[in-house]
Amino acid sequence: MRPEDKIFVAGHRGMVGSAIVRNLQERGFNNLVLRTSKELDLMNQQAVNTFFETEKPAYVFLAAAKVGGIQANNVYRAEFLYNNLMIETNIIHASYKHEVTKLLFLGSSCIYPKLAEQPLKEESLLTGELEPTNEPYAIAKIAGIKLCEAYRDQYGCNFISAMPTNLYGPNDNYDLQNSHVLPALISKFHTAKENGDDEVICWGTGSPMREFLHVDDLAEGCVFLMENYNEKLFVNIGTGTDVTIKELAETIADIVGFKGQLVWDTSKPDGTPRKLMDVSRMHNMGWRHKIELREGIASVYESYKIPVKA
Repeated sequence: MRPEDKIFVAGHRGMVGSAIVRNLQERGFNNLVLRTSKELDLMNQQAVNTFFETEKPAYVFLAAAKVGGIQANNVYRAEFLYNNLMIETNIIHASYKHEVTKLLFLGSSCIYPKLAEQPLKEESLLTGELEPTNEPYAIAKIAGIKLCEAYRDQYGCNFISAMPTNLYGPNDNYDLQNSHVLPALISKFHTAKENGDDEVICWGTGSPMREFLHVDDLAEGCVFLMENYNEKLFVNIGTGTDVTIKELAETIADIVGFKGQLVWDTSKPDGTPRKLMDVSRMHNMGWRHKIELREGIASVYESYKIPVKA
């Protein structure tokens, strides 16, 4: 990519998209074309086609998606499948029609089978059943991967895909009804500390293991791939290390300064037992994450405590 190339970041207000925008701007890429959902409905095929015809972006980061945690994925099953299919289909097809130089599609680690061998290798895709609670979202993301592969095979498009592990960072969602586990725990422990509560109830058993990547590291990984990777097979992006949810909760409680008791509500779902990414392909290309988990959580919590004024 050259500094003058026009770059479309779809979903630039989300956690991932905003991190990609920050990274590009820091590198001197200032010809960014950005649209809010009110300005451009990505589920409207005609609107997306008109946008691509008018703007003619050279590079596309497809970070737009309907996202959420276990509860949201399980409750809004039709929305997660339909919305994500429409968004990715419209953008990928328009990128082909209007001869985009290169597109990067962002998926999720939930694409892998529930009981896939750990750590999760890219080759494990479609080798077993998915985790039922987030199956619609996973199917939509798998479809996006396969779309990129199919457009490469049939039309020669340089469309690549990256699968990030669990993410956290600036612009995360702290709504307890729709958030992922890490921001939900930050919100719970902060509220409990402020209220002087004696205990915090956490979902599940605390035994599942999860890997967490700071979104600024993901953004750097995405730009790295856009500039260095041109192959069909999608690429995992993560840290290659994981912790139990119990360890995560204890770390967050310590950072927040909550001194009460952690109570585990085992009537709530655990989700997939473990989701650790095999990130050897990224490592072999020369890319590694920089922000370690405790350091990243501490930084996020400082921002959460003192929101930046608009």
